Amino acid sequence: MLVGAALNLAPDLFAGILADVPFVDVLNTMLDEELPLTPPEWLEWGDPIRDAEAFVRIRSYSPYEQVRPEVYPPVLATAGLSDPRVTYWEPAKWILRLRDRTAGGLFLFLTELHAGHAGNEGRVRQLGDRAREIAFALRCVGLA
Repeated sequence: MLVGAALNLAPDLFAGILADVPFVDVLNTMLDEELPLTPPEWLEWGDPIRDAEAFVRIRSYSPYEQVRPEVYPPVLATAGLSDPRVTYWEPAKWILRLRDRTAGGLFLFLTELHAGHAGNEGRVRQLGDRAREIAFALRCVGLA
């Protein structure tokens, strides 16, 4: 969430963004009281269903809600199909919104079918994840 919010505030400061299982659709998630982690998080974030101030506050920094029509740097967002904390559709929606509302940019999305919130299991898959991230970062700074 912090990386997504920083990206929206100053996209020109970044050569690229690596977003591993990013919590970027904060408002919609906090509005869904059926999600198991949402009601307990209201203590920290506020309850946007019953509190108009909390709704406005969360909307003001939610990365998904705040994508602006500017030039954004490349973004690689990943998700784990079995992630119980950040559902795979959050980064998918975010990448689609970046593609629809911004100029330029290479916006990539990858859902790992064998991963949860902590990424892939097994050394070989984890090394593949790191290699992909390093290759993306090198491309972003012109060293690919």
